[in-house]
Formats: sequence, C-alpha cells, structure tokens
Amino acid sequence: MIQVGDTVLYGADGVCRVSGIEEKRLDGQARQYFVLIPLQEKNTIHYVPIDNEKAVAQLRPVLSAEEIHCLIRSMPDEEGAWVADDTTRRERDRQALASGDRTALVRMIKSLYRRRQEQKAVGRKLHIADERLLQEAEKRLYEEFAHVLRLSPEEVVPFIMEQMEQMEQLENRERMEPLPPWTPAEPVRQT
Repeated sequence: MIQVGDTVLYGADGVCRVSGIEEKRLDGQARQYFVLIPLQEKNTIHYVPIDNEKAVAQLRPVLSAEEIHCLIRSMPDEEGAWVADDTTRRERDRQALASGDRTALVRMIKSLYRRRQEQKAVGRKLHIADERLLQEAEKRLYEEFAHVLRLSPEEVVPFIMEQMEQMEQLENRERMEPLPPWTPAEPVRQT
C-alpha cells in the first residue's frame, strides 16, 4: 500500500515523492487523492485518485539498491534484439515504457543503442522516433538509479560501466585461477 512519504515511479513522470493525501471536490463529489511531487520537477504536482485502481496501479515502488545491482549484473546477458519492422518495434518499445519493467527497458536501450552505433558506422542516424524512445527509456531508468544510488543523473552510465568492468575482471580472474589438483576417488570396497 502506498503511504505518505513513499518514493514511487509514476508513469512518464519518473520518480515522485508521495507528499500527502488531499480531498478534492469534482462535480460535487469528494474524492481522496495522492499528491505526487516529481523529484526532477518540483514545481509540478500530480493528483492520483486513491479509489481509481488503474491510476494507482501506475504507482510503482522504486527498486532497492540491491535490485539495481542485480539488474546491472544481468545487463550483459540481456539480449536487445532488433526488430526490423518499425511499427512492431516501436509498439514493443512503447509497451516496455508503459509497463515500467526495468529488464524490458534494459533490452530496449541495448537494442536501440546498438542500432544507433550501426547507423553511425555507415554515416547515418537513428530514426528520430527511435531516438526519442531511447532517450525516454534512459531518462526513466537512469533517474531511478540516480535517486536510489544517490548519484547525479550524469554519473549513472559511468557507474554502470564501472560495475560491468569489475564483473568482467572478476570473471577473468576466476578463469585464470588454477584448479586444485585432481585426485581420484577412493575405490569402493566390496564386502
């Protein structure tokens, strides 16, 4: 249950603080609303009706630091497959944004970033619609990471890269460590 003081994700508005609950009258009916203040846009206020399940379902708790570290560790294994059909790909990416599924956002970012690099290599640019989707996915994911890990948004990508580099070094070290000498098992004695 969402409570006053919680930090939540709210749709495209990113990380918000639940600053209170207010009663407002619309069309003669009184309703209670969560009052949300986006952390990046302190002059903006969102009112989410408490009795509207669909609206409240858009309020998602932010990841913990451990969950973020697990997500970073999983990044190398996430496949960001390129979908050639523009309509299908953009619909998939919009669904990833709407769902708030961080793993889907990682896949989306990897796919669009790779495509951007491929296009750049042949002197082209990523289509503007794909570029916008990439920027929105990065904004949402990195804003959450920055808030939870107490980083500035500019520090998030270097932090991720550093974590992935450390994982790679650890894996390389483990591969290079010699295995203990093999000793045959004791023969089983028949009695």
